[in-house]
Amino acid sequence: MKFAGWKCSLRHWLMLGVILFATIPLAAQQTSASSPASGTSLTASTDSAKAINDKLAQLDKDVKAAQGSADNAWMLVSAALVLMMTGPGLALFYGGLVRRKNTLAIMMQSFALMALITVMWALVGYSLCFGGSGPVIGSFEHAFLRGVGAEPNPDYAATIPQMTFMVYQLMFAIITPALITGATAERMRFSGTVLFMALWFLVVYAPLAHMVWGKGGWLNASLGGKFPTLDFAGGTVVHISSGVSALVCALYLGKRVGYPKRPMPPHSMVLSFIGACLLWVGWFGFNAGSALAAGSLASSAFVATHFGAAAAALSWSAAEWLKNGRASALGAISGAVAGLVAITPAAGFVGPMPALAIGAVAGVLCFGMVTKVKAAFGYDDALDAFGVHGAGGTIGALLTGVFAQQVINPIFGAGKAVGGLDGHWGQVGNQLVGVLVAWGFALVGTIVLLKVVDLTTGLRVPEEHEVEGLDITQHGEEAYNLET
Repeated sequence: MKFAGWKCSLRHWLMLGVILFATIPLAAQQTSASSPASGTSLTASTDSAKAINDKLAQLDKDVKAAQGSADNAWMLVSAALVLMMTGPGLALFYGGLVRRKNTLAIMMQSFALMALITVMWALVGYSLCFGGSGPVIGSFEHAFLRGVGAEPNPDYAATIPQMTFMVYQLMFAIITPALITGATAERMRFSGTVLFMALWFLVVYAPLAHMVWGKGGWLNASLGGKFPTLDFAGGTVVHISSGVSALVCALYLGKRVGYPKRPMPPHSMVLSFIGACLLWVGWFGFNAGSALAAGSLASSAFVATHFGAAAAALSWSAAEWLKNGRASALGAISGAVAGLVAITPAAGFVGPMPALAIGAVAGVLCFGMVTKVKAAFGYDDALDAFGVHGAGGTIGALLTGVFAQQVINPIFGAGKAVGGLDGHWGQVGNQLVGVLVAWGFALVGTIVLLKVVDLTTGLRVPEEHEVEGLDITQHGEEAYNLET
C-alpha cells in the first residue's frame, strides 16, 4: 500500500518535470518573440516625437515668417506715406501759401530734396545716422549701403529687412530739410538752397538722428543713451531741428521786399488745403510706422496721432475765433499741422486722452507764436515753419515727459516708470536736455552753414528777381498759363 502510493507519487513528479521541461523553451520562445515587438514600439515612439518636434519647429518658423511679412508690408506702406508728406503733401501745402509767381519755385525745392537727400543717404547718410555706436555721430560702417540687405538689424528692427528700415528712415531725412524752405520762401536762390540743404543734412540732421535714434547715441532712450530722451517719431530730430534752423534762415536772409507793409496772402488756399489733408494722412506712416512693426504699439500711435491733430485744429480755430470773430480755413489746417507736430515725439508713449491734451495745448500756443510772437519780433518766417514746427516740436517734446506711460510703451523695461504720469518726473528733465541739444545744434550749425553758402553761391536772389518772381528768374517757368 505504501509502495503503491510512492509509485503513484513518483509518476506524478515525473509528469510535472516533463511539463516544466516542455514549457521552458516555449516561454523562452515567447520572450524572444516579444523582444523585437517591444523594440519596434520604442523606435516608433521616438520617431513620432521627432516628427512632432519637427512640425512644431516648422510651425514656429512659419509664424515668424508671417509676422515678418506683415511687419515688412506695413513698413513699406509707411515709407510710401512719409514720402507722400513731402511730395505732394508739403509741396502743395507750401505751394498754395506763397504768391502765384513763386509757386513752382517752392514746389521744386521739395522735389529736388527728394532726389538730393536720397543719393546722399545711399552714399553716407544712412551710415552716419545708424552705423556704429558713437555718442554723437555714426560711422562709415554702412557707407554705400554696405551690409544693408534682406537680413534684419536686431538693434533697430528685428522683424523686417534692414533694407526696409533704411528706406523708411530715408523718408524722414527727406522731409526734414524740406520743412525749412517754408521760412526762406520767395527770396532764396535755388543753387543756395541745394548747397545749404546738402550741408545741413550732414552737419545738423545726421548727428541729431544718431544721438536720438542711433545705438549708443547720447540721447537714445533704449540703446545706451546718457540722457534718455523720448522721441518716438522725430520731435527733436525732425521738427525742432528744422523749425529752429528755419528761424535762423529767416533772420539771416531778412524780410521779403515789401514785408510787412504789403499784403502777401496765399495765392491758393485750395492747394494748401489739399496739401494739409495729405500731410494728415501721411503722418500715420510717420508716427504709427515708427513702431517698426504691425502691432498694438502702431495702433496706439495711430490713434494718438489722429486725436492730437483733431484737438489742435479745434483749439487753434477756437483761439482765432475769439481773437478775430471767425475761424479761417488757413487757421484750421495750420492748427492740424501744429497738432501733428506736437504729438510726433509722444505718439508711441501716450494714450488717447493725453494725446487730446497735447494737441489742444499745441494748437493754442502755436497760434500765439504765429500771431503774437512773430509780430512782436518782426521776423519774416514766410510760411511759419518756426511757429509751427519749432514751437510745436518743443511743446510736444516737453509734454511727452509729462504724459508718457509704461502701460503704453515700457521702453525702460517691464514695470518701470516712463514719464510723469508714472511718477518719473525726472523724465521731463531728460526731455529738456534733448530739446536744448536740438536747439543748440540747429542754431550753431545753421549759422555757420549759411555763412559758408553765402560766400560760395550766395543765398538771396537780387531784388528785381524777387519782384518778378522766382518761377521765372530761377526756373524759367510759370505755374499757371493764364492766356485766354
